[in-house]
Amino acid sequence: MHVGLATGFAHQRGDSYDDAQFVREELENLILADELGYDSVWITEHHFSDYSMSNDPLQLLTYLAGKTKNVKLGTQCIIVPWHNPARLAEKIINLDIMSGGRAILGFGGGLAPHEFAGLGIDQNDSRALYNDILDVLIPALETGVIEGEGAFGSIPRSELRPRPVKSFAGRKFCGSLSGNSMYAAARHGFGNMVLMLPQRGKEAPPDQYKGVWDEVHTDGSSPPPPMLSGNFYIHEDGDYAHEQGQKYLANTMRAAITNYHLDKPGTFANVKGYEHYEKMMLAPEQIDEYCENFGKGAVTGTPKDILERLWELKEIYNPQGFFPHVYFGGMPQDDCVRSIRMFAEEVMPELKSWKAETSIDDLFLEAAE
Repeated sequence: MHVGLATGFAHQRGDSYDDAQFVREELENLILADELGYDSVWITEHHFSDYSMSNDPLQLLTYLAGKTKNVKLGTQCIIVPWHNPARLAEKIINLDIMSGGRAILGFGGGLAPHEFAGLGIDQNDSRALYNDILDVLIPALETGVIEGEGAFGSIPRSELRPRPVKSFAGRKFCGSLSGNSMYAAARHGFGNMVLMLPQRGKEAPPDQYKGVWDEVHTDGSSPPPPMLSGNFYIHEDGDYAHEQGQKYLANTMRAAITNYHLDKPGTFANVKGYEHYEKMMLAPEQIDEYCENFGKGAVTGTPKDILERLWELKEIYNPQGFFPHVYFGGMPQDDCVRSIRMFAEEVMPELKSWKAETSIDDLFLEAAE
C-alpha cells in the first residue's frame, strides 16, 4: 500500500506568526517525510489568504525535488482554470525532469471567488476552461506537442522543449469529481482523489464516477482505484487525540467557510456552474455548530485506533494508497513534527504491508519503460 503525506500549507496561526517562517517549516516537514520513508508528499494550490499559503505547488515541489531522494511529488490539486495550458505543461515537465520522474498530477476546478478575481479570471468561464485546458494539456504531456482552441484562446501547434521524459499514465488524479468534471476525468483516465472521508458509522457517498467511466469507456475497463486523503490526529492518549483532532479540523472548516465565501449569501447565485453552492450558505449563528460537527470527521486516536479506521476505509474504497493530512488547522510546528514522526513510526509500517489490487508505484515503473 502506498502511503503519502499531504499538506495544505494551512497557516491559521495568526498574523503574528511570520509567513516566511511558516513556509520554510512546511517545506522542512515534507523533507522530513522523505527521510522517514513516506512514499509521496502532496501540496495544494490557493491564493491570497492564510487558508492555504501554497500559491505555486509545482514550484514548491520542484524545490523539493532537489531536497529529497525518494518521495513522489504530488499536486493536490493544480487548479486548472487558473493556468495557461502551455505554461502549465512546461512546469509539469520541468518538475518531472528535475525529480527524475517522480511527479504525480492531481487536478481540481477551484471555488473561491476572490481567487478567480485576483488572478483576473472570470469565474463564469471556469467550467469551460477546466474542460478545454485538460483536453489540450493531457495529450501534450504524452506527445510533447501542444495545440488547440478553447476558452483559453488559441495555441498553434508548438513543440514542448524540453520534451516529457515518460508517460503520465497511472499518475493522474482528479480531486473535484462532480458534474461535467467527471466526464473530463474519465476521458483522460484519471483516478479519484478522495479528499473528504465519511464520518465513522456513516455510509460513503455512492461512486458516481464508475457510472461516468462506463459511459466514456465501452471496453469494460474500470477507473484506477482511488487515493484516499482525510485529516488524522494521532496521539498515545486517545481521548486527547479526539479532542485535539476535532478542534483543529473545526478550525480548518472555519477558515474554509471564510475562504470560500460560504458566509456570504448571493455569492454564487449568478456564477455559471456554481449556483448549487448557494445551498451551502451558513448564517452567522450556524457556523460554530457546523464547524464543531465537521470536526467530528477527523480520524483520531492511538496508533491502534488509526489503523483500525484505515482498515475500514480500505474495505470501503479499495484504494491504491493513502495520503493523509496529519497536521492542519493551525497546529504548532512542534505538534506537526510529532504527528509526522508518530504516524511514520507506529502506523506506516503496518499500513504499507497491506495489499492493494493496483499499485501506483508499479504504474510508475510501467510508465518508465
